[in-house]
Amino acid sequence: MTDIGMPGIPGAETWQKIEPVLKGWSADRKYYIEDKEGEKLLLRLSAADTLERKTAEFAVIRKFNELDFPMSRALRFGTCTDGQVYMLLTWVEGVPLEDCLADLPVEEQYKLGAEAGRILRRIHSIRTDKDLPGWEAAMQAKILRRIREYEDCPYRMANDSVAIRYVQENIGLIHNVEKVYHHGDFHAGNLLYTPEGGIGVIDFNRWDIADYAEEFYKVQFFDRRLSIPFAKGKLDGYFSGPPPEVFWQRQALYVAYSSLFSIKWAIPFGEAEVQGMMDIAGQAFSDYDDFHRLIPRWYAE
Repeated sequence: MTDIGMPGIPGAETWQKIEPVLKGWSADRKYYIEDKEGEKLLLRLSAADTLERKTAEFAVIRKFNELDFPMSRALRFGTCTDGQVYMLLTWVEGVPLEDCLADLPVEEQYKLGAEAGRILRRIHSIRTDKDLPGWEAAMQAKILRRIREYEDCPYRMANDSVAIRYVQENIGLIHNVEKVYHHGDFHAGNLLYTPEGGIGVIDFNRWDIADYAEEFYKVQFFDRRLSIPFAKGKLDGYFSGPPPEVFWQRQALYVAYSSLFSIKWAIPFGEAEVQGMMDIAGQAFSDYDDFHRLIPRWYAE
């Protein structure tokens, strides 16, 4: 058993097994828990100054839990005696999808992608009670600011001017868009392959409310590199067929912007992470023919 101090979490006295979960980029400390009844749980511990954000996260997970698919379900939430914020969730059985997807038959990869797309569509169907006035103008300003931050960073793509120009010329596409609840990081790295052969969803800590199309740029970043059939399936499942042109227009914008800003974002994590993001950007430039095409080659061909 790993000793985490049992900092005043109700029910902790019944826990028989406590093991750290080291996978993922979250700043939370995560633990796999089994209690004396054999129930499996996930404990997330966060810094005291995250209370407001984590309160909102717990409420959003409860919204998602109104849907019916395998996912982390919110059980208890509060503050520990040492000031940390705790969140107790159900444990989702399965293996990380990114660890097994490429070994599955191509037809199964596509089928799982389609299932993931349908799940994401259901997440996006949850009604939001926030109007978010001025969101489009703020988003446009953020993107252009981050492009300038990329231009000022010491790492540059050789042909980055094509992506920068594409963003600047098409920023107006972010206008009167449908804003929905986002999972926030919906790609194979945060999905599980369940014992039943389906999709389980975890890690909602990057949730937000934004343009539905923005949720998809990580299909290009991660899913496409892992499995093109899965990436295609996710899009086809979400749209019940090929995506419309209006989606591809904004998707190309988000891919161009994110490809460049992610290089600047990666700098604090070291040279290897920067190079990884530059590789992702190079793949995007190639797939989008230096942003002279809307539909990436991997989907169209």
